[in-house]
Amino acid sequence: MPAFETGIVILALWAIAGYLLGSIPFGVILTKAMGLGNLREIGSGNIGATNVLRTGNKGAAAATLLLDGAKGAVAVLLARALAAEDAAQIAALAAFLGHCFPVWLQFKGGKGVATFLGLMLSLAWPVGLLACGIWLATAAISRISSLSALVAAAWSPLVCLMLGQGQIFLLTLILAGLILWRHRANLARLKAGTEPRIGGSKA
Repeated sequence: MPAFETGIVILALWAIAGYLLGSIPFGVILTKAMGLGNLREIGSGNIGATNVLRTGNKGAAAATLLLDGAKGAVAVLLARALAAEDAAQIAALAAFLGHCFPVWLQFKGGKGVATFLGLMLSLAWPVGLLACGIWLATAAISRISSLSALVAAAWSPLVCLMLGQGQIFLLTLILAGLILWRHRANLARLKAGTEPRIGGSKA
């Protein structure tokens, strides 16, 4: 857990900056710009890369994945460079909340997986790399995006401790808990055996 040495006003400003960066709905912007339709009316209606893939455009899905991850990383790196580590962690949490609850979309955003991975890579790259590896390995075996996200998120706090990154353990635990909560409908479908697979359609 970071020692909060930065002033409360500065932390608040970085929280706002992180939220605004995180709230940029790249999936919605890209699908509209590329003439792929209204993403909120496609598949699950989610604004993330998995739902963008349901448009059939892999390039748009890949770009959404990278940009959703990058916006989290940029929030952390800017706060760290211009303020301090405590500001970086505040910006990280705010960016994640911005993605999940963007003001521009009536607070109905994505589930935060790509943004979470981008945050992990920028907060402590060894943890981020292992989290991405866990996601990829689970996806390769199961072909289920939500399961991959849940496994990667659940393991990330433990990975922090195993790699000696205890300073971000609490933040990672909070983010992982939020991801699990955001995926509660997916958990129900996984239990029922009805969760769609990567590249599949969703009624």
